Amino acid sequence: MQFRKMFFMGVAVSCILSVGFSMAEAAKKPIVKKILYVPHDNRPISDKQTAEVVEKLGYKVVIPPESILGNRDDLGHPEKLWEWLEATVDEKVKNEEIQAAVISSDAMLYGSLVGSRKHGYSRKEVIDRAARFQKLRQKHPKLPIYAFSSIMRTPRSAEASGYMEPDYYRSYGSDIFRYTALKDKEEMSGLDRREKKEAEFLQQLIPKTALGDWKSRREKNLEANKYLIGLAERNVFNYLLLGRDDNAPYSQTHMENRHLTSQGKHLPRLRFQSMAGIDEAGMLLLTRAVNDLSKKVPSVFVRYNWGAGEFTVPLYSDEKLNISVEEAITVAGGTQAVSPEEADMVLAVNTNPSGKTDEAAMRFNDGTPREGTKYFVDLVEEYLEKGYPVAIADVAYANGSDNALMEELRKRDMLFRLRAYAGWNTATNSTGFVIGAGMLAGKMDRKSVDELLLTRYLDDWAYQANIRNIIARQLTWLRGDGVYGRLDSKRDYVSERASRMLYRFVEENLPPFDTLEEVEVDFPWNRMFESDILHSKASENFFK
Repeated sequence: MQFRKMFFMGVAVSCILSVGFSMAEAAKKPIVKKILYVPHDNRPISDKQTAEVVEKLGYKVVIPPESILGNRDDLGHPEKLWEWLEATVDEKVKNEEIQAAVISSDAMLYGSLVGSRKHGYSRKEVIDRAARFQKLRQKHPKLPIYAFSSIMRTPRSAEASGYMEPDYYRSYGSDIFRYTALKDKEEMSGLDRREKKEAEFLQQLIPKTALGDWKSRREKNLEANKYLIGLAERNVFNYLLLGRDDNAPYSQTHMENRHLTSQGKHLPRLRFQSMAGIDEAGMLLLTRAVNDLSKKVPSVFVRYNWGAGEFTVPLYSDEKLNISVEEAITVAGGTQAVSPEEADMVLAVNTNPSGKTDEAAMRFNDGTPREGTKYFVDLVEEYLEKGYPVAIADVAYANGSDNALMEELRKRDMLFRLRAYAGWNTATNSTGFVIGAGMLAGKMDRKSVDELLLTRYLDDWAYQANIRNIIARQLTWLRGDGVYGRLDSKRDYVSERASRMLYRFVEENLPPFDTLEEVEVDFPWNRMFESDILHSKASENFFK
């Protein structure tokens, strides 16, 4: 009897010690902070490149399986995305594994950003999906939810749209753009007699079926965004961002934005904002989520190149650059500083003194210094010498870096002295992305900062501003069927050629790497506009 008593006491002590050791081990195990992120499609810049910035801080970014995200040919799967979102949030909130959720409503309502322009869903289907956000909030009242939605774009032409609009836009895209620009102007200030006749002519020229289809899809998008604003008013979202890409001072997008901002005018800017741009929205809201979680409000001092500077209205935008920059800083959870001494980051914005924004593919973007190049780099160098953390928004050109700027930065050995850089796609895409990345980079070690800079230099500078344009002119030489917008059987040849050219570019323009075994350029959307650059990491000796 005494033996049995001693035995069970021993077992009990052993169990207690075992539990104690397990708890101690659990206490030692670092807690991985997680943010759930639903991008609006699977493009590298929207998806993994954005997530990479946040993961450099030690967060785990939880993203849906790529098979249910939208891509070029698959518009996405909104019902499957909702199933994944609800199940994932239920599981990870229960286990206290998720700190916030950043969600593209375009993905959840239409499947993807491209899906928002091409879908065949009814108004009821779209609004029913939007209503699920309220159920998500009711089930998880303490989870910070940040949502971003697009106001449908109005590309100037089929070429400007990247052929990501319905087929009739190839024939009538320019006419649709001009017609809606006139209707927007008519509502704002009225039309003269010539403009009225032009609008009447365009209305007759554009097939009624095409214009009707285009308008009906926009009406659903407008209703959905109104519904989302209503949800924001009921505190369903911690923050709601409406983005508008590929538009102009007079356009259908500009008109719809006026109506939507009027509806949301009672919401504070700390809860709701409409701004130019959309592809950078995920980066901005992930940054806001991190800033909110850490209870930080980073301050940014903004300095523009001389000349038109802040008053520049870039290509693909409907507002002055300083407005877009100010809005992006607010969305990211920051504030503007009045001097560099008071700022957590200096944002230097590279514009043309003339105020004109060209395409990076233009032949005169050849690296020859232009008016304003030396002045701007002198300015950046002065800030760096004073010890200020400097990020550059390179927006002198759209869709790629300013080669003159990059060459001057390279000559002065300043490329890897920056905190952040962006020069991809539209001006608002670049300014928004670099504001978010620059804010977060302030919490990173130098190695992580340099790795993120390398990604941008390979993509924005090497590929977008140089290699892409050279190969585009060589496409007819390559075997197989394929064009710039759909590479098809030329895709492997283009990938091989781009990879070789990128390797040479790195050797000629970037600091030497101890190891660079492989550089590979892929085209996940089967077109030349986006690239996915895979490279072996540089050695630890380089990133110091």
